[in-house]
Amino acid sequence: MSDFAFLFPGQGSQSVGMLAELADRHEQVRATFDQAGSVLGIDLWQLVSKGPEEELNRTELTQPAILAASVAVWRLWNELGGPRPAKLAGHSLGEYTALVAAGSMDFESAITVVAERGRQMQTAVPAGRGAMAAVLGLDDEVVEAICREVAEDQVVAPANYNSPGQIVIAGNAAAVERAMHKCSEAGARRAVILPVSVPSHSELMKPAAKAMADVLAEVEIRAPEIPVIHNCDVAEHDDPDGIRSALVAQLHSPVRWTESVRTITGSGIMKLAECGPGRVLSGLGRRIERGAQWAALEQPGAIEQTIEEWRESNP
Repeated sequence: MSDFAFLFPGQGSQSVGMLAELADRHEQVRATFDQAGSVLGIDLWQLVSKGPEEELNRTELTQPAILAASVAVWRLWNELGGPRPAKLAGHSLGEYTALVAAGSMDFESAITVVAERGRQMQTAVPAGRGAMAAVLGLDDEVVEAICREVAEDQVVAPANYNSPGQIVIAGNAAAVERAMHKCSEAGARRAVILPVSVPSHSELMKPAAKAMADVLAEVEIRAPEIPVIHNCDVAEHDDPDGIRSALVAQLHSPVRWTESVRTITGSGIMKLAECGPGRVLSGLGRRIERGAQWAALEQPGAIEQTIEEWRESNP
């Protein structure tokens, strides 16, 4: 059995020009984007390659673009003879990529689902009503207590437990502002509004979650061939209905990323690869588990190098 895990990034890892160098070397990248674009009825590779950035950052387009990018890297890993990971996990949106990689969901079905997920998230809260903010340098418990203290009759709560000392809060814009001010008073190193229009992973996403329950009920989901650790409960689910429930709960529950990574490393897996665009998860991971080996696979040659290094330790 392999002794490494794959982690798939979520929204925020996108950029105009992502995977361009990899696409120059490997036809698989462009082919994967073309497959996704045919489902959406758009030229997704053109959007990712040339922008405009504002269009790529529309949630209903960002999510399929990141899913396609991550699946392209996954397919390349397999095409180049990479061994099979022991476990998978994805940060928020990345959980869908993990399920595609695990054989639990078809790629084209996942593209359709995440595009709808983006639309439902965008429409759940009117523009300007919700907000997200990153809080750096405070213990989780302190941030949780502050959110409870300042919520009043509104919503504000942790949305992403990204790494020790890095937590994202989400909710009503005014409540998020109150919490940021209080966190700064409590000694936070930074408390900064994030450039997103959707208060993801908060109770305000419950209308989107309800809509997605109906969408997912119509999608074929199979038992995963590789275990997937889910965001909402840091657990593995084998049955399709359990997976559906976890994906619905994920929308209005915090992303327990620190616990997810520690669950993987706690099982003895100390090699982790970020499979997709960017290096966000690798950066967080080094703060979560300094003793682990981290690899990011987005650059040309990185897949081949990682396969060679890890195959030597898994003859």
